[in-house]
Order: sequence, then structure tokens, then C-alpha cells
Amino acid sequence: MSNFYDKVGCAATADWLRSPVTLMMATLVIIYFSLLVKRFIIKTKPSPPLPGPIGLPILGHLLFIKPDFLQYVTKQSQIHGPIIKLQLGRKVYIIISSPSIAKQILKDHDAIFANRDIPVAAIKGTFGGLDIVWRSNGPELYKLRKLVVSEIMSNKSLDACYEFRRREIQHMVKNIRGKIGSPINLSEQIFLTAFNVTINMLWGGSLNGEESNLGLELKDQFKEFVKLMVKPNISDMFPMLRRFDLQGIESKAKKHISWLYGFFESVIEHRTKHGEGPKMADSKDFLQQLLELNLTGDAKTSLSMKEIKAMLLNIVTGATDTTFTTMEWAMTELLRHPDKLQRVVEELDAIIGNQNIVEESHLPRLLYLEAVVKETLRIHPPAPLLMPHMPSETTVVAGYTIPKNSNIYFNVWAIQMDAEFWEDPLQFEPERFLNAIEKRNYKGNSFNFFPFGSGRRICVGISMAEKIMMLMLATLLHCFEWKLPNGQKPDVKERLHLLLSKVEPLVVVPIARSSK
Repeated sequence: MSNFYDKVGCAATADWLRSPVTLMMATLVIIYFSLLVKRFIIKTKPSPPLPGPIGLPILGHLLFIKPDFLQYVTKQSQIHGPIIKLQLGRKVYIIISSPSIAKQILKDHDAIFANRDIPVAAIKGTFGGLDIVWRSNGPELYKLRKLVVSEIMSNKSLDACYEFRRREIQHMVKNIRGKIGSPINLSEQIFLTAFNVTINMLWGGSLNGEESNLGLELKDQFKEFVKLMVKPNISDMFPMLRRFDLQGIESKAKKHISWLYGFFESVIEHRTKHGEGPKMADSKDFLQQLLELNLTGDAKTSLSMKEIKAMLLNIVTGATDTTFTTMEWAMTELLRHPDKLQRVVEELDAIIGNQNIVEESHLPRLLYLEAVVKETLRIHPPAPLLMPHMPSETTVVAGYTIPKNSNIYFNVWAIQMDAEFWEDPLQFEPERFLNAIEKRNYKGNSFNFFPFGSGRRICVGISMAEKIMMLMLATLLHCFEWKLPNGQKPDVKERLHLLLSKVEPLVVVPIARSSK
């Protein structure tokens, strides 16, 4: 009997398997499960490791980093590709040298990558990151940026303090006239003028005459503070060792920042004792606006005194150093290229005339001078790696997994010197920005040319820097001819300490233009 049932069962099974409908259903089930398995495998397949040089256990690439960090990372990118990883102790550094990858991070994933990994030296200098530069992304950062853009850097506010800019630049001209025919340190003169213009716009003061030494001391104090921020620090790379301050960087940073804040506190104290500062075309100066926001009590707009001091440091140093560095390089490049210099002078004479002084109303018509500034920013971006971005979560970009809390740098210097995007990139050719096809701006919309960054962390002081740079540069070239002493050639050696500055200051001889 059992044999009978076995035979019947086998026959039924065979008939079932031979049924077309059953076979179709079985095939569909197999295909369905195959797709599920395939999809699961694709989802769980890890992305390839980030490329980069081989490092050591624990130390990573610490022992291989060269003094010229910019050239080092550029060379590694040429070897390993447009996105590379460096491990420095416990910290992960990722260098981006591709416009398309930069766009993915700064535009497509902007909110995720808009944070900062604040170094130990900067913690001391910004009260734990209360300023615009180092504060992490969020409502408080949005409040500060909105305040600066809408109140301090607005066209209305900048136009209101034009007379302050005009006065300081005319003082610069008077000072240089007294040194006609003698070598002068133009780098120092440019810095002091940019600094005086900036603090005039902030609180209506300046540091001329004997007080100019205070401006130079501020420059030295800030330069040393920046060096400490960018110097490789064991406390940053191995946070567990921070309390020991093995290199003394934290204590040195505290010393320099105490001097800087002491300077701001003296200005604030003077203002609170003597009331409002000089009026600017029926408008209050920037410091007065900040101090009034300290008293509002409105959580949406109020500022603490620590925030005010941190913001003053941002604005003074940011506007001064960016302007100074760019103008120093612009004058150097023009002296290296007499034909470009002659074209600037001809444009100035045609638009401004022989007897008139340069006014800001002339600037929109100085197209070639504007092209000179842009070309200078292309070849010599003030911050060639920008400020580091930090992702708030692990994110896949360009097929690679970018770990949470890593430091992301953008090598804008390499991008802006890439022959794939720029014709004859090593040549100083302002004319490239006069062509309709290549007329790029630096407001963060083009990822082939973004010296001031892009996205929600783009520099807030671009408008202010533009006005100061163009007005100062136009005035220097309209009022004087410039020669190098003893037939020397301009030095173009550069040094990176956050900013890409000249190694040697620009020393030149001013010559009065007979028509002026």
C-alpha cells in the first residue's frame, strides 16, 4: 500500500512541475528573490577606501608632512587623485582638488559639511567658538551671519562710511608723497592703511602717526596667533593629551589673544564712557550697532560681550589680512608685468582723468583693474585651502565614504591653477576675465574659482574687501609710478600660514606722476 501512495505522490508532483502556470510562478519567485539578494548585496557593499599615501600606525602621516603643506598635498593629489585622505594621529584630513566634488560637498550636502573642528589654539581665541569663523552650524551661526550681512556688510552701511575709507586712503597718499624717490616698505604701508580703513569703519578711529606702531604690533600679535592655530598640535591630534599642552601652544595662544582682546576692550570701554562715535551719513558706526545689540535683550538678535569681541576680531583681522595679502600680490604681479601695469594706468587716466582723485563711483567702470584683482585671487588665493569643513554625519561623496567629524580642506589653489579648467593657468592674464565665456565671479557660484569659499560658510566680508581693495589699488596706481630699487625683480616666494603671503615684503620706490 505504501508503494502505491509513493507512486501516486511522485506522479502528482511530476504533473505539478510540468504545469506551465506553476513553472512561470516558480520562475517569477526565483527572479524576485534574486533581485532582493542583488539589491541587498549592492546596499551593503562597502565603498572603496579613500585614496592617499600610506601612513604609519597611530601616527599616520605625521612624519611625512612637509613644511610646505600646500605643495605637499597638491603633489599627493596629483599622485592619488582629486580626493585624498591623510591621517594625523586621531584626526582624519581629506583634501579635495576637484570642482565637481567640491560642488557635491558645498552645495549638494552643504548643511552636513557646514561645521568646524575648532583647534585648541582657536578655542582660547574665540571663547570656545563664539565667532563666525569657528562656530558650528546651527541657529546661533545663522543669527551672527545674518546680523553681519544685513547690518554691518550691507550696501547701506558700507556706503555710509565711505568718507572714512576715503580719508584714510588720502592720508596714505600724503604719507607716500613725503617719501618720493626713496625705497619704502609698501607691504607695511598697505597693511596699516587697510587696518586703519577697517577700524575707521568699525568705530571711527585710526592709528596714524606714532600710534601706527600699535597697528604693526596688532599685525605681529595676530600673525603669531594664526601660526599657532595652523601649527601641528599634539593636543589636537591626540585629544587625550590636551591637558598636558606638551608644545605650549595653548598657553602661547592665550597670551597673544589676551593682547588682542585687551585692545578691543579699551576701545569698547572708551565708547561706553563717551557715548556714540562719529556719525556716518546719519548712520551709526558698526561698534555702536554691536553694543546696542548687547543691550536689546531680544534672544533673536542680542549679542553677548564675548560674541562682540570675537566678531570684532573676525572683522578686523579678516578684512585687513585678506585685503593686505591680495593687494601685495596684485602690486607684485603688476610690477612683474609692465604691459599689464600700463593698461591699468591707461584705464585709470581715461576714466578718472589727470587731475581728479579716485572715488568709489569710478570703480564699476574700472573693468581691467577688476580683472587684475580677480586674476590675483586666482593665482594667489588668500586662504588656498580655505577654512576646514567638518561633516556632522558620515556621508558618501563621489563614491567614497567621508567619515563623520573629519576635516575637509578644499585646495582652491590647485583647482584655480588646473589646465583642465584654465588656459595657460601659470600665466598672469587678467584679460581672461574680460572674455564673456570666462567672466567668472568669486561669490561661490563657480567651483572653478571660489577663493572666498562657497555655501553657507562663504566669507561674509566679500563686499567690504572688494571696496577696500579696488579703491586702494586704484589710488596707488593713479597717483604714483612704481619702480623697484636697484633694478631688482619682484620676489614671488610664498609662505602658507593659513594665508598665502609673500616671504619678503614688497619694497618699492614711489615716483610722482607729473600729471597729478
